[in-house]
Amino acid sequence: MSRRTPRPRRTATPRITPTSPCPCGLPAAYYGECCGRFHSGSAAAPTCEALMRSRYAAFVVQDAAYLLRTWHPETRPPGVDFDPSMRWVGLEILETTEGSAFHSTGTVTFRAHYTDDGRPDSLHEKSRFARHEGAWVYTTAVFVD
Repeated sequence: MSRRTPRPRRTATPRITPTSPCPCGLPAAYYGECCGRFHSGSAAAPTCEALMRSRYAAFVVQDAAYLLRTWHPETRPPGVDFDPSMRWVGLEILETTEGSAFHSTGTVTFRAHYTDDGRPDSLHEKSRFARHEGAWVYTTAVFVD
C-alpha cells in the first residue's frame, strides 16, 4: 500500500474586477476607483491610511508586486508568499496617527479578519509608515495581540 502526502487545501483567490466593491472596506467604493488605481500604479496613496487599505486589498487580490513596491527598502523582504489556506475577509481601521500630506511618518492600528482553512481569526497590528522618495511606504509593525 502506498502512502500519499496530503496536499494543502487551496482556497480560491476571490475574483475582483474594477467594478467589484473594494476589499479595503470603504463604503460605496469600487476597486478600480479605490485601491485598484494604486495597485496599477496610476495613482499613489495620499495618506498612510490609504496605503494601509491598499496593502490590505493587495493581500486580498494577492498582488505581491504592489506589496513589495510599497515596502520601505530597509525592511522589505525578498518576496511575499501567500498562504493558500488563508482568505482575507474584512478590515477595520481602529486608529490613525499623523500620516497626512503634511507629515513624514504615521501609524495605522487595524484589525484584519481572515479565515484559515475556514476557521475565522484576525490580526491586530499597529503599522508604521514613512515617506520614501516622496511616497508613503510601510516600514514596520507591532502586533497588538
